[in-house]
Amino acid sequence: MQTKNRLLPLYLFVMVGMLATACQPTISVPYSTEPLVDPTSSSPVQLSPTAKTGEKTPLVVFAAGSLIIPFAEIETAFEAKYQDIDVLAEYHGSIQVMRHVTELHEPIDVVATADAALVPMLMYATTNPETGRPYANWFIRFAGNKLALAFTPGSRYAEELTVENWPEILSRSDVRYGLPDPRFDAAGYRAMMAFVLHENSIQRYDLFKTMYKDQFSFPVTIFREDGHALIRIPEILETKSDSHVMIRGASVFLIALLESGDLDYAVEYESVVKQHGLEMLELPPEVNMGSEELRDFYKNVEVRMDFQRFSTVEPHFIAEPIEYAITIPDSSPNPQAAELFIQFLLGDEGKAIMSKNYHPLLESFPANGFENMPAALQSISYPEK
Repeated sequence: MQTKNRLLPLYLFVMVGMLATACQPTISVPYSTEPLVDPTSSSPVQLSPTAKTGEKTPLVVFAAGSLIIPFAEIETAFEAKYQDIDVLAEYHGSIQVMRHVTELHEPIDVVATADAALVPMLMYATTNPETGRPYANWFIRFAGNKLALAFTPGSRYAEELTVENWPEILSRSDVRYGLPDPRFDAAGYRAMMAFVLHENSIQRYDLFKTMYKDQFSFPVTIFREDGHALIRIPEILETKSDSHVMIRGASVFLIALLESGDLDYAVEYESVVKQHGLEMLELPPEVNMGSEELRDFYKNVEVRMDFQRFSTVEPHFIAEPIEYAITIPDSSPNPQAAELFIQFLLGDEGKAIMSKNYHPLLESFPANGFENMPAALQSISYPEK
């Protein structure tokens, strides 16, 4: 409760920014010298200080928005232990986090993403122009999560909601549904995957089309062949004026809209729903992407983006168990401080803070590219199979 009270100004800023705009202008990209901006909104939202005074070593951390609450506590505890280090944190959709490193070439020390697959896709595949090396060649898997449906007691048809009928309720024209922009946020393409996973689990294949048909100026399409479903996201993703779907650049921007009553539902991470004390419909394992045992079932759903923001790759995502990843970019100005931060996060104090905030860490930490990691981080992880 203390954390929520401390972060109340953040939520109010988010709510004011989101309510100030109902349109989706040209994408605006914020950077470390400016307040964080929702890429689908013109309203800036300051999530964390971007500059502090003193002679401390600055440690710039860019992380997925679903980590805001626990990482705020991690920051406070870490700075208390290492008083010569000043953590400067910003939070974005996971794809947007990658873009700050690989396309905008910002000097970021730690990257934490809600989709581990983004690190090799966008950081391994992109070269730091200053060194000629990839922006990353290792990462540690440190946490999981599950998808859940967030709502409030005032949400339309909440009294009818079940694990069987939620896609049908969300598709009703008078229900206001919030979607994180899948071009910027892993929660967005995972929310779309959830509809298709539900279809596959009950073998009924009209729910996705019913939900998203006629909602966008340029349609989101789905193709099925031999048990495999492919969702294609157009380069320009904007809702029609009469749409009951509201897009925001990151899932965190939807929380304030739920709390204010401007949205009825949003697919969010279970940890985030619990952190904010919202009503929650637990989705079954076949849908929530939280089960390692269902990896083979999940992988029959894929999302591809017709998004030209990425010059070297065509982003495509296979549904799989949700895994968070953390790494130190090759361009980090302070890699030693970054190592200390990761050690702290994955140590006893970090584990306790994450668990208290409904986002427990993995029991152990598999690492991709283990041989490329700093020795201090090798000692707390192991090579993934």
